Amino acid sequence: MSEWLALAIAMTAACLVVVAVVVLRQRRVSEDDDPSETPDVIEYITMMIGVVYAIVLGLAIAGVWETRSAAQDELLNEAQALHEVSARAEVYPADFRARVRGDVDAYVSFVVDTEWSYMKEKGEISPRGTELLNRLRQDVASRTPQSDLEAQAYQPVMDRIAAADESRTARGQSTGPSMPGVVWFGLIVGAVVTVGMMFALQIRRSARELILAGTFSALIAFLLFLIWDFDDPFGRGISVTTQPFLDLFPSVN
Repeated sequence: MSEWLALAIAMTAACLVVVAVVVLRQRRVSEDDDPSETPDVIEYITMMIGVVYAIVLGLAIAGVWETRSAAQDELLNEAQALHEVSARAEVYPADFRARVRGDVDAYVSFVVDTEWSYMKEKGEISPRGTELLNRLRQDVASRTPQSDLEAQAYQPVMDRIAAADESRTARGQSTGPSMPGVVWFGLIVGAVVTVGMMFALQIRRSARELILAGTFSALIAFLLFLIWDFDDPFGRGISVTTQPFLDLFPSVN
């Protein structure tokens, strides 16, 4: 089942639950019940709970979005650094240049074709990818510069490899969910309390009130789904993709 289908089911279920509770509750209300008698303090408390929960939701969305954006930036930096290594290898002789570019292509191909699925399944980066990047570093570091151009290119190339390794480490740290369980507990309990407080306002069975209550509960379900989806930058529907590698290394397609 796709995540978008799951979202549609969750939003529909939230609407139906609220409508069903309102309808069942209305059947048990006595004829002389007057909704206008709702104490002002209940309306004030309901408003404050909604405001506080909206702030919490906003902070949670901002947090997971920032994590996702940082993961996207680190992936772009990793791809760009490796592209620079491949470009700067032009100063080396043909045999060694082919070796360096072969190491880069092997690493990129592994990340795109194998490691991405490994990250989604295991929640971590693959040791094989680390080995391939270390092979590139060792090949460049073990060669003694044979000319002034090679001597000038040596340190920039090593710096680019180090930058790719740093971005790879950051990618590994961003793999998997980032929201603590206690935060999810607070978000879910807050959603239940916020929706539940609507019933304290003695919602009637009018079409307008039922539509507003259902829409409000569906909106909260959507926002929780959005937080959940962004929580894992590499493993869910709206996730970071390998597009930076594909753009800079079209040969791996």
